[in-house]
Amino acid sequence: QAQVEESGGGLVQAGGSLRLSCAASGRTFSSLAIGWFRQAPGKEREFVAAISRSGGSTYLASSAKGRFTISRDNAKNTVYLQMNSLKPEDTAVYYCAASNGPVRTFGPGYEYDYWGQGTQVTVSS
Repeated sequence: QAQVEESGGGLVQAGGSLRLSCAASGRTFSSLAIGWFRQAPGKEREFVAAISRSGGSTYLASSAKGRFTISRDNAKNTVYLQMNSLKPEDTAVYYCAASNGPVRTFGPGYEYDYWGQGTQVTVSS
């Protein structure tokens, strides 16, 4: 079992930045692929970003490209999602998820094994 916990959400004005952190414990961190997802009220959960076990490969949803960056520090058991140029449509609960196996770069993330509780990101216009 692994435990996953997000932090760093909050309220920010449009055009601002936030950095979300995802800490995982209970399993060898470098054995886990990590993904970020978000869910806005009334909408399905959607893929935002993912990073491979080594950090050598990263994937971003089209809505995140050019604005978000995902990175990981395996020594700190932490993955980061740097979000710049935030828009009101980025408002959602953001979830971090960890996977023991292969992952897709789209969809709601049913292939992930462990999920955090989520952190609220609100972008005001």
